[in-house]
Amino acid sequence: MIKRAITPQLVRRLQDQKAIILMGPRQVGKTTLFKDILRDRQAVLWLSGDETDVRAIFSEASSSRLKALFGKNTIVVIDEAQRLDNVGVKLKLICDQIPEVKLLATGSSSFELANKISESLAGRKWEFLLYPLSFQELSDEYGLLEESRLLNHRLVFGSYPEVVTTPGDEVALLKEITDSALYKDILSHDGIKNSDKLERLLQALAYQIAGLVSYHELGQICGLDQKTVERYINILEQAYIVFRVSSFSANLRNELKKSRKVYFYDNGIRNTLIADFRPVETRTDIGQLWENYLMSERRKLLSSQERLAISRFWRTTQKQEIDLIEISDGRIDAFEFKWNPEAKPRGVTTFANAYPHSSFALVNPSNYIDFLMP
Repeated sequence: MIKRAITPQLVRRLQDQKAIILMGPRQVGKTTLFKDILRDRQAVLWLSGDETDVRAIFSEASSSRLKALFGKNTIVVIDEAQRLDNVGVKLKLICDQIPEVKLLATGSSSFELANKISESLAGRKWEFLLYPLSFQELSDEYGLLEESRLLNHRLVFGSYPEVVTTPGDEVALLKEITDSALYKDILSHDGIKNSDKLERLLQALAYQIAGLVSYHELGQICGLDQKTVERYINILEQAYIVFRVSSFSANLRNELKKSRKVYFYDNGIRNTLIADFRPVETRTDIGQLWENYLMSERRKLLSSQERLAISRFWRTTQKQEIDLIEISDGRIDAFEFKWNPEAKPRGVTTFANAYPHSSFALVNPSNYIDFLMP
């Protein structure tokens, strides 16, 4: 398997008594990763919340019943733990009443798992997020030169593990992954009442990546009211399909203060939603694909390094803009993304004058490796 960047973090956390919660989209390799770090361990019990009998056992679980279920196993892994009723209470019961067991759990939708365990397991867990494969991970596996040669391919098909390791079958695999995420996780959520309108919303977001989004305009496109649009986007974010970035504002009166952009965690999922797998050379949306790719890859890099940074974008009413503003440890680092190396950014001078202690870098295909590698 392709080595995942967060593996050392997970291995280190195996040494204490806190539960390890690994979240992320379906089919990014959560189970495979746990199997990798536990491959030399003995007395490991694997359970799945997708299985009816497992859910039945946990539905009426007591500490005595769970001890009998676990037997002499000292490590218990619960896949798709969000499928269990009252999952936070059940996991807390294991941590409190069976401390000799090291608990590991995976979940593919944070609205079903993270929200239910945040209070129950406060101080008793380590949480990690597993993304689709990163540029760093793929470069470590295949070599920096080979991975850089595949940039155009990644911009179109993304980097889900099976998509990467099964060349030639990308479209069928992406359709299966997208359908699984939509119909098994998102459309089963209690808050979703209009599945056809949710699909239209996803397509509208796919067309608007890298641009400002308006909940009101999205509602008009999809036939939803503004509050429902915001709620649906929140669910999509918690299912690791999209993520939002807000605007940065501190000094200038003409800075946009309440705007937001929406990006997809994976370019392949985005292109599947609009059924567009044309090669990069023929696309009019290459600038959007490039920005989405860099934004999602940067999140993966910061996560693997355990770096805490606030991500924003900057724009004025005169449409001067910078794609990414990172705030960390008192620093303000600005990045502008251009697919065409000859393109000139707008707004750099204005931003530098307003924030004289900030740094700036232009990221294009000739230098993006420095932006995506530690």
